Amino acid sequence: MQELINAAKIAEYLLQIKAIKLQPNDPFTWASGWKSPIYCDNRVSLSFPAIRSDIKNALAAKIKELYPEVEAIVGVATAGIPQGALVADALNLPAAYVRPEPKSHGRQNQLEGDLPKGCKVVVLEDLISTGKSSLKAVEVLREMGLEVIGLAAIFTYGFPIAESNFKQASCPWFALSDYNVLIDTAIKTGYVRQEDAVKLAEWRKSPETWGKSDL
Repeated sequence: MQELINAAKIAEYLLQIKAIKLQPNDPFTWASGWKSPIYCDNRVSLSFPAIRSDIKNALAAKIKELYPEVEAIVGVATAGIPQGALVADALNLPAAYVRPEPKSHGRQNQLEGDLPKGCKVVVLEDLISTGKSSLKAVEVLREMGLEVIGLAAIFTYGFPIAESNFKQASCPWFALSDYNVLIDTAIKTGYVRQEDAVKLAEWRKSPETWGKSDL
């Protein structure tokens, strides 16, 4: 049996394929207006079959370990849809996906798929920041009568607010890799310099104010 990859390898993959970009000296601006030294788009991994397969297998194995009673995988639109389908296929389970809002036409579905009430589901996300959008999907599924037993993601920024939000919602979760592992990996592989680590660490402590004093 092939040995599953660890959090550092996931981080290395994401940096390698530029799914995650680190620019501590030339920060990005998020839609929220936050200045950030990191930009993450894990959908890029779909274009790299070997990496896509490793991520799929790692997610499937962890879900099977933590949530052995899972009966279906539900991806969160849009980035969680392909990842959810891949993982569901690996586990030989039904797949579905949930939208942020119901469709404005047709049957006005918010959940696409055919899952019975009481079905034990794991929600699949690509990225966790504050966790609010993910937990909105969890709430919708619970209101539909599904039993959300956990949530899985590829990467998390590791914000304390996310931990608090998931705890408050009584939703167990995990991510394959996180910000701390990413920074360690980026330094070890020469992606960023050791002196940049301070800037990167400061952003995680206060992302809403980071970089504003330099404007």
